[in-house]
Amino acid sequence: MALQLGATREAFLAAGTPPDKAALAAEELAAFETRQSGVEAKLTLLTWMIGAVLTLVMVLLGSQFLLWAKAGEIAGQLAQISARLH
Repeated sequence: MALQLGATREAFLAAGTPPDKAALAAEELAAFETRQSGVEAKLTLLTWMIGAVLTLVMVLLGSQFLLWAKAGEIAGQLAQISARLH
């Protein structure tokens, strides 16, 4: 026998559904709920992965910006040294 939602099966029986159909409907709902929770877990993992990638991209862009600023500063200093030598 597959997993069933007991309260759902009892509700179907109370509504006058034949026992075999009530059991099948409860099994189908339980299977759907199981699949749905698996999808939600995958979406949660995907959300965390996207957040981690975006954080890494921001760190890399920030460090690249600092590198460009430092290179510009060095280029300015070299230009001043070159101007003093000529």
